[in-house]
Amino acid sequence: MTEFPRITRDPAVMAGKACIRGKRVTVAMILGNLGEGVGIDELLAAYPYLEREDVLEALRYAAWMAQEREIALAPAA
Repeated sequence: MTEFPRITRDPAVMAGKACIRGKRVTVAMILGNLGEGVGIDELLAAYPYLEREDVLEALRYAAWMAQEREIALAPAA
């Protein structure tokens, strides 16, 4: 398994979802914001306890997770 030292999973924090350094900030929240067009600098301003490397590691973690699963998509129109 690839190492993600900033990604934690604890059943007592956010129901065991992948979080950043044990904080109540999930990888999914970071990715959702980025997907909506929020920039990294905006995200860091909104969550001052996050670091740029936290956001980048969330992206690397998501890419790694996407490699592990095959999702059936509808054919392109």
